[in-house]
Formats: sequence, C-alpha cells, structure tokens
Amino acid sequence: MPKNTSKLHKPRQVSPADIEKAVSCHRSGKLDEAARIYRRVLALDPNHVDALHFIGVLHHQCGRSHKAIECISMAITLRPDYVDAHNNLGNVLKETGRLEAAAKAYRRVVELAPLHAYAWSNLGVVRRGQGCYDEALAAYAKAIDADANHFIAWQNRGNLLAKLDRLDEAVAAYLKVLELQPHDTYAYDSLGKTLYRAGRTEEAVNIYRQWLAADPDNSVARHMLAACTGDTAPERAPDRYVRDIFDGFAGSFDQVLDRLHYHAPHLIAGVLDRIYITPDTALDVVDAGCGTGLCGEFLRPLARRLTGVDLSPGMLAKARGRDLYDQLIEAELTSWLTSQTDACDLIVSADTLVYFGELVPVLSAACCALRPGGLLVFTLEETGTTANGSGYRLDPSGRYCHTEGYVTSALALAGLKSGGIDRVVLRQERAQDVAGMLITARKLKPN
Repeated sequence: MPKNTSKLHKPRQVSPADIEKAVSCHRSGKLDEAARIYRRVLALDPNHVDALHFIGVLHHQCGRSHKAIECISMAITLRPDYVDAHNNLGNVLKETGRLEAAAKAYRRVVELAPLHAYAWSNLGVVRRGQGCYDEALAAYAKAIDADANHFIAWQNRGNLLAKLDRLDEAVAAYLKVLELQPHDTYAYDSLGKTLYRAGRTEEAVNIYRQWLAADPDNSVARHMLAACTGDTAPERAPDRYVRDIFDGFAGSFDQVLDRLHYHAPHLIAGVLDRIYITPDTALDVVDAGCGTGLCGEFLRPLARRLTGVDLSPGMLAKARGRDLYDQLIEAELTSWLTSQTDACDLIVSADTLVYFGELVPVLSAACCALRPGGLLVFTLEETGTTANGSGYRLDPSGRYCHTEGYVTSALALAGLKSGGIDRVVLRQERAQDVAGMLITARKLKPN
C-alpha cells in the first residue's frame, strides 16, 4: 500500500519583506504594484496596521480621500500610539478641508512626539487656515524649536508673515529657507515677490537674477524677472512656469482659493444658468484650464461629454478624484483647441487666460474648436491702461491683466462675436478686491 506523502501546509504568513517591497514600489511611484501587495497583505492579515496605514496614504494620492481616512483611522484604532498614522491622517484631513479634525490629529501627534517638527508645522498651516494667526505662528515656532533646520516651517512662517504684511520679517524667514535650501524654487519666488511688495524692487530684481544664475533654465525665475522689471515680457507665460506653479500647490489649491474668496467658477455658473435654462441640455463641453475641477460640478449637468484640459498633472490628479469628467487631458491649451475643429458646443475658462498676454492665438483656437453658434465664457483680470499700448500688462504676480478695449478687439480678430463684458470681483488678495472681467462670446453661424 503506497504511503501517504501529502503534507499539511501552514497558511502563508505576512513577511516584513512584503511590506518593504510595497513601500519601495510606493515610493518609486509604482502605485498599482504597491496597492496589489498591500491588498495581498491585508487578505492574509486584515488587521495589519502598516498595510492599512500605507494603503490609506495611497488611496489619498489616487483621489480616494474618503477611503484613505477609513483605512488610516482603522490603523490608529488598532495601534493608538501610531505617530506616523496620526500625522498622515492629519495630512489627508487638511488637504480635504476638514481643518478642525486635522488640527485634532496633529495635536495627537505632538502629544505622542513633542519634537515632531512636521506635525507642529502642519498644525500651524491648519490654524492659519482657520484664521488663528497667532496660534499658527506659535506652532511654527514650536517646529523651529524642535528642528532649527526645518525649512518648511520657516517657509510657512514667511508665508503667514507676508500675508500679515509683516514683510521684513517674512523676508528674513525666506532668506533662512535659502540658507538651508540654496536651490529652493518656492523660496526664491516668495522672496522676490515679498521684496517687491515691500518696495525693495532692486533687491527683488537681484534675487531673480541670482536665481537665474543658479538655474539658467528656470522658467519661473525668467518669467518673474520680466514681470518685476517690465522688460522683455513674453506674450504668454511659459508652459513650464505654469506647470511648475500649479503642480507645486495642487494639494492645497482648493483651500487656498477658498481663503481668497475665489468667485470665478460661481460667476461663470451664473452666466450659464441664464443661458441654458432648459432641462434637456446635452452639450459637448470643454473646461479649458480645469485645474482641480472646481467648474466640473456645474458643467456636468449641461454636458453630454465633459472634457477637462490642463498643463498640470498634479491638478489633473485632483480633478480625477471628483469623478465628474469623461476625459482629462494634459496639454497646452492653444495647441489642443486648435486640433479640435468644430468639436464642442461650450468652452469655459476660469482664471486660465490670465497666463496669456496676447489673446488672439488662444481665442482663435477656441473659435476653431467651437461649433457654429457655440459659446465661450472666460474670466480675465482687468487694467485700465497699459504703458506700452499693447492692451495687456504682465504684473509682478506673474499674471497678465487686460484692457476691455483690447479684449473686444481680440475677440473680433479671432472670429468671435462678443456677448458682453461684465466687470466683476474675481477674488481677494491682501484684503483687496481683484478687479476682473467676465466675458461671453459666440462663434458666428454661417449665413
């Protein structure tokens, strides 16, 4: 009789190597592979706190913030003293606008780890977002006390001091950032703008020149030097400049605009409510410069197909998480619109054309993309006059502002019929209204 050679196999256990491999994939951007390993670990051990924590972080990176909060919270329930999980929970809550809950998470971190500089700095960001500026400055001070070389806390301190018009103190903070991080793009940009605001124009120009000397190909430095001096201003902001700026603060973009009382999407929504009053509207719609998708909510009910276009992959990732768009495309706006002959019924552009000085090329591209009778709605910042008579000016903000006369002329040259230019307030900066124009135009139907 043959012997029974079968063996009983123990269920496979989670190995530390599994988590190490997943984290390695995660850090190198191989998110699908990391997610696959995290899920495999959780199938073997549903209470594996590291896998729950890290897959939660991954969910947030992919725009599934609700799922992220659920997973990270479960990890914390299983291990209440898990400092990194509390900190990342705070990060997710902060970036989704749940500031009070985020503050609670960061306070728990510093209870467990009083010298956690990142948590103190992030708590400062949250308290600033809640309007508690003294508490925010105190939190930044705690971060710096914990780690005098924590350049992010110095940067955040400078940002708040600049907002409070304590400009000389802000300059000192930004200089400290550059001492710690000599090639920090954001610090150079912030320092240059703050020096300009403080009336220290020559110092601002020198900073931009210093920045260019260190990084000759930096599009932000070149653009801002032109904005500050008024010399050799380009007809539009370089693609790299726009991409770098918006990728840099994609995570906090919606919260920043909320604090600035940003009105452009709501203004455009009001126009569309007046124009499209029938409930059976089904249009091919393009959100030109869609950003994080703030216009998507009111465009979706009008759209048979809704396409978002933006230069910034960071912004598009946030827009994807809203699950409102049929298609999201990373592209330069003028060239993409030119390729879409007679393809859409409605194009909206909220505060995107402020990065164009010369408007005729992009408006002509929009005219090309619209079907006859199609509608374009967009916003611009307004100026009364320009020194060189061009009809537009590059401001030290890095954005362009335009005269009404120039806009009217550009629409006509592009083949569009103006439907009206309304003067509006787009947002607030430093407690001052930013004057803008809300413009509608149509592509003429053939006779």
